[in-house]
Amino acid sequence: MTAVYRLLPPLSLALLAGCSTQSTTVNLQQQSDCPLSLSTEQQLIISLPSNPTTGFRWVVRDAAPAVLTSLGPEVYSNPEESGLVGSAGKSTWRYTVKQPGEGHLVMTYQRPWETEVAPAQTFDCTIKVK
Repeated sequence: MTAVYRLLPPLSLALLAGCSTQSTTVNLQQQSDCPLSLSTEQQLIISLPSNPTTGFRWVVRDAAPAVLTSLGPEVYSNPEESGLVGSAGKSTWRYTVKQPGEGHLVMTYQRPWETEVAPAQTFDCTIKVK
């Protein structure tokens, strides 16, 4: 029984060390939070207002590939409580930070078929990774 008690302190330290190195998630919802400083192994979740029923879509122009890795395609969701067909929602992208460096995350909000029209919105965020 005393052998078990001797193992508890080293095991506790190992568990605490594992907890301290867990990655954290950063949620970005507006360009005013930029530039953004991140650390490696963090996750970045970007959520922007969107309403694809109007024909407008967010198009990723530059995903900062030197510092970010995409965890999948855009996911669109609208608030359940709205109950309105065609109501606005959010488009969300998930990234993991892969290495130190700097990059730009650039997205435009536009109708894909209107190639000669300037985007309705542009999201441009400098990403700095330590």
